[in-house]
Amino acid sequence: MDNHSQSSWDSLPQLCLQKIFMYLGDKDRTSAASVCRKWNQILYSAILWKSRTIIFGGRSTMPSVTEFKSAVRYVKKFGIYLENLEIRFLNVYNSVLTRDFQMSMKSLLANLGKKNKCLKCFSIPHLELERVIWSNKLRDTFIQSLSLFLKKMGKNLESLNIRGAKMSLEQGCTILKSLSSSENVIYLAELNIEDFFTRHIPVYSDVCFHEAMSAFHNLNSLTLNYSCISDTILEILCENCRYSLSTLTIKCHIYDPHMQVVAGKSWKKLAQEAKNLQVNFLFERVLLYSDLSRILLPEIPASNISIRSCYFSDRRWSLRSTVTELLPNYKDTLQKLTLEYSNHEYLDDELIKLVLLCKKLNYLKLWAFLKVAFVERILQKQKEGKCSLETFKIRIYISRSETVKQDKKLFEIFLKYMDIIPNMNYFAMVYPYI
Repeated sequence: MDNHSQSSWDSLPQLCLQKIFMYLGDKDRTSAASVCRKWNQILYSAILWKSRTIIFGGRSTMPSVTEFKSAVRYVKKFGIYLENLEIRFLNVYNSVLTRDFQMSMKSLLANLGKKNKCLKCFSIPHLELERVIWSNKLRDTFIQSLSLFLKKMGKNLESLNIRGAKMSLEQGCTILKSLSSSENVIYLAELNIEDFFTRHIPVYSDVCFHEAMSAFHNLNSLTLNYSCISDTILEILCENCRYSLSTLTIKCHIYDPHMQVVAGKSWKKLAQEAKNLQVNFLFERVLLYSDLSRILLPEIPASNISIRSCYFSDRRWSLRSTVTELLPNYKDTLQKLTLEYSNHEYLDDELIKLVLLCKKLNYLKLWAFLKVAFVERILQKQKEGKCSLETFKIRIYISRSETVKQDKKLFEIFLKYMDIIPNMNYFAMVYPYI
């Protein structure tokens, strides 16, 4: 390198050097930091380390040990700058790796709790603590470490994602209560506790859960299971979060308790108090009209509804009444609709009417037995300005013998509506269903 090149690099402003360092991996950053004192100082710029995703890949070999140690070393050296942290443990099937993960997390969380004062977003999804691979001792030690960490960081945290933890009711409430400050108030804005508790637990009736949720006073976005929903919980949200709550996402799985009665007046009161509230429902293998009609009450400001059979079928399942009687209740609020069902039930006409009725609907995803002509009918309505879909995704189930013929028809429809399709997020295919 000549003198001119050296002087050019040496005169680079700090902001430019930071931008360059942002494109480098950890090893390259460390190597660059050894060039000179100025570059070494750049290495400790907070902007370089404020966001981090730590992935424990879960290989049952020596590199996994290095993986754990590297994560702890990183937190010791740069954890003070962290604002956004996500931790993923990809292998929950190996007892040795699970033990190493728990020990590493104990050290990592302890060090981060001591050094960091600015962590805003913390995510540690899919722990699946209900698995046998988590012995009682490992599970209890891990929950204790996580609880102590959240107790220290709760005052500053704005977002917590701990979905898929699969904890017992007592363990889950312990974690939620650890976020409370000395005034027993939590100012967290985003909380994701989808699949936080193990299945089969009627969380909605538990007093400890009600007490834990009563401490949240600033929730903007809340994601949880329907097994947590009750009149009491809606009343708590109405009382504590009426000025902040804008998104409530509810997952309902066939194996989650979902037979509880929630009053329409409770939903109505919450919708009136939280004026910008949008409710999202995600149903998995809950397709019976008797179940859906108990949950999808007309007082709910439903914005997004997803009903999926997950490739399971049941002769009792029928979505006709749901499409014609329940979903029209949300004609003024529904923006996104996903229907995935594999029963041989053709609802082409009913779905067309629903799409035209819901004026705010901009996202439509259908995995179902439909006629290929359905695609053309939707696109024609779109062209006429009678619907305003931004996303239209459809997988049409058909018999294997019809695949080639229907594929050709679908391509002809695509060519016919080339003037509007580029303006949409469009996907359409025929799928042989056995």
